[in-house]
Amino acid sequence: MRLTFGSYNIHKAVGADGRHDADRIIRVLHELDADVVALQEADLRFGTRAAVLPRGLLAESHWQIAPLASRPGGMGWHGNAILVRRGIAIIDAAPIELPSLEPRGAVQARLVKDGREFVVAGTHLDLSGLLRRRQIKAVCDVLEAAGSPAVIMGDLNEWSARDGALRAFGAGWNVLNPGSSFPSRRPLASLDRIVHTNHWRCIVTKVHHSAVAVRASDHLPVGAVLELGA
Repeated sequence: MRLTFGSYNIHKAVGADGRHDADRIIRVLHELDADVVALQEADLRFGTRAAVLPRGLLAESHWQIAPLASRPGGMGWHGNAILVRRGIAIIDAAPIELPSLEPRGAVQARLVKDGREFVVAGTHLDLSGLLRRRQIKAVCDVLEAAGSPAVIMGDLNEWSARDGALRAFGAGWNVLNPGSSFPSRRPLASLDRIVHTNHWRCIVTKVHHSAVAVRASDHLPVGAVLELGA
């Protein structure tokens, strides 16, 4: 089974030009053409914490939204949301509590495609290296306890290419580096990552760079095609 996974910090749909434009984010998601996408900063941070992407537009674009909203008008938990292409069943979804000094969180969803069950997690990690390491361990502990093939996606806020907090991933995890994704207009840092258990084989990774993606957010989305072994 081969699936495309993506991660995208949509910056509350405020682009590099300072304009709020949800339609641009939807266009980028179409371009990315992933089966499962973890979004960061998908809800407003204050007030009603409403979703910044209209649910109707997402539904028209073949997306299911994992049931994670903590507020009636929201889409995720601490801004983390998971979109799943129709045809992949969402069994359940839940937040993952993270050690933090500021509002941070992670979310997980248990999915089934062609009779194969797997778990995905989306996260937006802390600016503190020490807390990032603890947060990575917390997410890995939850997913390892599930015992299923797993994929972690998100804005890890780690500037190091291979070291730093990334060393918190154990031997059973493969940390992919699709390339520099931040800032979108002149990417310098590989903040956005996809990490998978040994159940998967990575076919290809990419940073999605297009004219609309450069403007739509301060991050470019990243993707990876993974194949689940027998």
